[in-house]
Amino acid sequence: MKSKQIRSSILLAITAIIWGVAFVAQTTGGDAVGPFSFNCVRFIIGSAVLLPVIFILDKLGFSKRKPVTKKDYKKLWLGGFFVGLALFFAANAQQVGISLGAQVSKAGFLTALYIILVPILGIFIKKKCGWNIWLGVAISVVGMYFLCIDGRFRLQWMDIALIASAFLFAVQILLIDYFSPQVDPVRLSSIEFLVCGVLSGIPAAIFDIPARGGLSLWIMDFATWNAWIPILYAGVFSSGVAYTLQVVAQPGLNPTVASLIMSFEAVFGTLAGWILLGQTLTAREIIGCVLMFIAIIIAQQQFTRLK
Repeated sequence: MKSKQIRSSILLAITAIIWGVAFVAQTTGGDAVGPFSFNCVRFIIGSAVLLPVIFILDKLGFSKRKPVTKKDYKKLWLGGFFVGLALFFAANAQQVGISLGAQVSKAGFLTALYIILVPILGIFIKKKCGWNIWLGVAISVVGMYFLCIDGRFRLQWMDIALIASAFLFAVQILLIDYFSPQVDPVRLSSIEFLVCGVLSGIPAAIFDIPARGGLSLWIMDFATWNAWIPILYAGVFSSGVAYTLQVVAQPGLNPTVASLIMSFEAVFGTLAGWILLGQTLTAREIIGCVLMFIAIIIAQQQFTRLK
C-alpha cells in the first residue's frame, strides 16, 4: 500500500512538472503563431493523442463507464461540449494574459487560484467551505497585491486576464466534477479538448490571421520548429501524457494530497521560466508568489474542526 502511494505521488509530481513547463511552451508558442491559433492546434492534437489511450484502456478493461446506449453517448457528448466550452474561455483567457506579457511565474501562481475558487464557487451548489479556505482566500488576496499591483495601485490587463482564467478554470473543474461520475473520464477529456480546439479556431480566424498579415503569412508561421515544438509539447505531453498520468495516479492517493502535489505546477512553472526563458522576479513578486503558495497549501489541507 505504501509503495503504491509513493508511486502515485511520483507520477503526480511528474504531471506537475509537465504542466509547469507547459507555461513556457504557451509563452513561446503563443508568440510564434498567435494565442488563439496556439490553443486551437494544441487542443485538437491533445484530443487526438487521447484516442489511442482510450483504445488501450478499453482493451485492458480499465475504461470506466464506457458508453453503450444512445443515452450514454448523448450524456457523454453533452458533458464534453459544456466542459469544452468552459475550457475554451479559461484557456484562452490564460493565453491572452501570457501573450500580453505576463511572466511564466505570474501566470502559474495566478492560474493556481482555481484551487481556492473551486470550493468558494461550490457554496452555490450547496458544498460547504471550511475555515481554512477563507484563510487561504485572505492570504491569496495579499499575495495578489504583491504579485500584481504596482506602485500606482492598478491591475494590468494581463493580470485581469489571468485572474479571469482562474475563475473560469474553477467553473470548468466544477463541470468536470458534475459530469465525470456519469461518463468515461478519458472520453470526456478527449471531447472536451476537441470542442475547445475547434472553438478556438473562431477567434484565431478573427484576430490572429489579420494580426499576422493575412492567411498566407499566418500559414508560414507554422512552418518553423519554433512553432511546432511548443505546440507538440502542449498537445502531446501537457494534454495527453500528463492527463493519462493523472488518471492512473490520482485514485491511489487522498484527493487533498493529490491536489496539493499537482498545485506544485506553479512552482515548476516559475523554475522553468527562470531556466529556459531567463525570467526573473522582483523581491515584491517573490513575496507575492510565496504568499500565494502558502494560501494554496492551507486551502488544500484538512484540519480538525475547532470546538
